[in-house]
Amino acid sequence: MKIQFEKVGNTAKPFRCTLGKLALSGTLKKSAHHRVSLASMLEGEISLACDRCGKHYIKQVKNPLVLTLSDEMCKDKEDLDIIEFLDGVIDLTYILESEIDLQKSIYHYCPECDGSEEILEIEF
Repeated sequence: MKIQFEKVGNTAKPFRCTLGKLALSGTLKKSAHHRVSLASMLEGEISLACDRCGKHYIKQVKNPLVLTLSDEMCKDKEDLDIIEFLDGVIDLTYILESEIDLQKSIYHYCPECDGSEEILEIEF
């Protein structure tokens, strides 16, 4: 789902973007001349592999996501939650895919391994 930067106004504009069983829904609102505020919630199910036993399992996700979007290069290094869309088009699918990749990159343990004290021996 793509939205033109210039179409976002000072009034919050709702959106909903889905990919598989995950949805990103919230609002877009102009916060400065070249800035848009995204306030949203990532909700749904994601399939993950346990980093301990390797089994695949489904995890329920419900995470808030607040970002600043810009249509120009940002020279301010203080705010690390800025995504630059230099072509003037906000790509919500890209943001959702990035959040899915972030969720998959974190260490996860399935319900069977979570809290387990059993020592795993790895042979090479």
